[in-house]
Amino acid sequence: MRTRIKIFLKNHWQILLILLLAFILRVSGINILPPSLNWDEVSHGYNAYSILKSGRDEWGQILPIIFRAYGDYKLPIYIYLTAFSEFFFGLNTFAVRLPSVVAGVGMVILTYLLVYKLFSKDNRFAAHKKSLAILAALLVAVEPWSLFLSRGAFEANVAASLFLAGIYLFILGLEKPKRLIFSSVFFGLTVWTYNSYRIFTPLLLVTLLAIYKKEILEIWKTKKLIIFCSLLVFIIFFVPMFKQLMDESGQARYGKVAIIDEGAVNKINELRGTDKYSPTLEKLLYNKPIYFVKTAAANWSKYFSASFLFLKGGDQYQYNVQKEGLIHLINLPFILIGLLVLVVNAFKRKQYALILLFWIILAPIPASITRDSPHTLRAVTLLPIPMIISSLGVIKFFEWFKKRKFPSKYLYFTYLIYFFSLLTLSVKFLYKYYSEYRNEFSEAWQYGYEEAVSFVKENYDSYDKIIFTKKYGEPHIFILFYWPWEPKNYFEDSNLIRYQQSDWYWVDKFDKFYFVNDWDIPTRSDADFVLESGMEFDCDFTKCLLVTSPGNVHQDWKLLKTIDFLDGKRAFEIYENK
Repeated sequence: MRTRIKIFLKNHWQILLILLLAFILRVSGINILPPSLNWDEVSHGYNAYSILKSGRDEWGQILPIIFRAYGDYKLPIYIYLTAFSEFFFGLNTFAVRLPSVVAGVGMVILTYLLVYKLFSKDNRFAAHKKSLAILAALLVAVEPWSLFLSRGAFEANVAASLFLAGIYLFILGLEKPKRLIFSSVFFGLTVWTYNSYRIFTPLLLVTLLAIYKKEILEIWKTKKLIIFCSLLVFIIFFVPMFKQLMDESGQARYGKVAIIDEGAVNKINELRGTDKYSPTLEKLLYNKPIYFVKTAAANWSKYFSASFLFLKGGDQYQYNVQKEGLIHLINLPFILIGLLVLVVNAFKRKQYALILLFWIILAPIPASITRDSPHTLRAVTLLPIPMIISSLGVIKFFEWFKKRKFPSKYLYFTYLIYFFSLLTLSVKFLYKYYSEYRNEFSEAWQYGYEEAVSFVKENYDSYDKIIFTKKYGEPHIFILFYWPWEPKNYFEDSNLIRYQQSDWYWVDKFDKFYFVNDWDIPTRSDADFVLESGMEFDCDFTKCLLVTSPGNVHQDWKLLKTIDFLDGKRAFEIYENK
């Protein structure tokens, strides 16, 4: 046994060190960075807790396959994984983010395995397959894109790892057909984890079947039962998915991010009213299908811009460090070299090259048909392709360098420059992430709710009514999570007031908590509070606690506590009536 362990460590020490590095980078300070749980993370956490405690979600639905949540209809896999995590670690930040951390580390090892297997098929890369796989895994471990998404409770990150497992098992299954059944399971799980994979997974599956048509037909001749079982798995996962996409929950989710919205329709009508062409020609030139195709194509191209990938990233504060690229700039020339190698080998019909190129082409499609492009999270379908192509470019570059027969010291010096640059850029990113990003963008992560709820809980029995501002979004779910509130007591609460408005479900009241918009907080203490649902109440002859954003109350309220964002800006002020 000891001999086997020694041999294993000797052969695999590099990838084991990389996995350890990946885990440390992802789990260190996970409770405080990102700065706090945002409303999606808290929703995942509380619904998982509710499932764990009662077998129902926050709406009282038994083991749902779609979670209504705020009306955004969350897919189930991350929530059920979180329930498993909370079973061991309790309801806390660590447990909520742990599935994403594990998925991030899983992406590292799966990248290693996939690259090693893919490039084993080409004799020209056989000698370098281990170096290629190790470097790709290292880049997945340290590049900002994969690292950032592995630290928050992002469904997308888990879906990316599930997809990698699916494609790796598919490649294995061509030699050991039983693996195809497991591949089908992982592919099926992706479409119930993150919405981008509901488009991307079927697209790439069709591509894989076309590339490996000959191999699949050979398996069909001798292993029909395996093919039937794989198809059955697909039916189990994909038929309900397509059905769900057609109903209200599926339409509601896409409707919030669709390219064709009211603004797009208004723009089309404006273009038609310019009188440049005849009315008939204007209808042919300016219509929803043409607008959709043009916008989607423009969006698709944005995902390959240097600005998005190497310089600035996306504009969404919660998905990447602002003004920092998603891929370290040192890898730009190597990505270009790697792409050239793939294109050349694709023309030679090398299957690994065809897979990776079609992956690149198809991956941005789901994100391209939504607004806010380029969007870091929705483009997660591209991972870990940039890292694989970078490693391919690095290996080819150094292979060329060796062939030039330069002195060995130049080769080692070049190696040193590359890895030192990678280290320097990684340290720079980590410094900015741990310091500037945490302080400057705590408001974007809804920082302060945990502290506010803690104060309210300590003083709960002293007040008849507790009023919370809605300014920072969905205060009820933060109370439920940080308390934590017994799930059954919540969804069976006779005081619970929630309603649907503007494709969203709002909570105005439960127990003795009232949730109000900032503009509905009266300037006079003797005036009525008005809830969005129309309910009115006042604080006359009752003891009230008010948690509000700054500057909303009259001087006849008594200030008890203030809570600041990490940049020093005021987040909450907590008052009681005199």
